Amino acid sequence: MKARVLNQQCEQVGELDLPARFKEIKEHNLYLYVKYYRAQARANSAQTKNRGAVSGGGKKPWNQKGGGRARAGSITSPLFVGGGVSHGATNARNYDLKINKKQKKLALEYALGQKALAEKLLVVDKVDITSRKTKDAHAFLQALNQRDVLVVTEYLNKHNYLAFRNLRNCYVVETSEVNAYLVAAYSAVVVEKAAFDALVTA
Repeated sequence: MKARVLNQQCEQVGELDLPARFKEIKEHNLYLYVKYYRAQARANSAQTKNRGAVSGGGKKPWNQKGGGRARAGSITSPLFVGGGVSHGATNARNYDLKINKKQKKLALEYALGQKALAEKLLVVDKVDITSRKTKDAHAFLQALNQRDVLVVTEYLNKHNYLAFRNLRNCYVVETSEVNAYLVAAYSAVVVEKAAFDALVTA
């Protein structure tokens, strides 16, 4: 597994080897992390009213016998328009999942390894759009010729934040914030050399 090294003109000038242990990591680690990540992102705000939560319904709507209609005890029944919902969504359900630090690390390393195999792991010396202009950041991305890009910097400075924030096909994160879900979600990953060293040696 090798990462492609690019110069300032986004031309390949070399390669960097990933540690041999990346080849031995199982895909299941990434599956577990993605499942955990998506569960943490759930708002869990969907809620419907059951027959007990619907207001009204204190009086029996009609006599039990003699009317020719089916017996009914309350207009809050799910059988009536405006009544409660049977087996509806509830926010009482707990979607939280747990994953340990070792699996998080393995998931990230597996995702990076897969990007390297696809030749989509790109290492640059520095990403710093000092002009702070979006057009310059866009030109940088155009030179990479990728569908969408995750840019990993050692530290997210104000220059890069202002330059990249309005571009839809990229996302900039610091080394401490990068995770396996983001790496897997984007078509290509551009990593600063210092950030790359921190990720593969952690």
